[in-house]
Amino acid sequence: MKKAALGLLILTLLSFAFTTPKQITTTALRVTVLDDAGNIQEGAKVTLYKTQEDFEKEQNPVSAAQTTSNKGFVIFRSLEPKIYYVAVSKGDLDNSGGSTQTQELKSGAVNKVNIIIE
Repeated sequence: MKKAALGLLILTLLSFAFTTPKQITTTALRVTVLDDAGNIQEGAKVTLYKTQEDFEKEQNPVSAAQTTSNKGFVIFRSLEPKIYYVAVSKGDLDNSGGSTQTQELKSGAVNKVNIIIE
């Protein structure tokens, strides 16, 4: 009886050892902020919007604004695979004269975009 219980325990442990949990992948957007000379910009405020109207009125952001790291980027996670509008500012610099719209994000991937502020 003890051998049977031990055998069952071993089989149970082996089944856990060889069972891998499903990898949870979400759609994310990595925004890297650069100046017009191509230098990364630490401390830039990045806000993401779902619609052009919200972007233009600066209302209903997808989440709280994020500040770029010392490597010049932020990551927004758990997004829908769609087009987003990005507002970036740092002091007197912003992206109002350039790129403000992403491509449609690919589902389950970390999508990347560079935004230049002037």
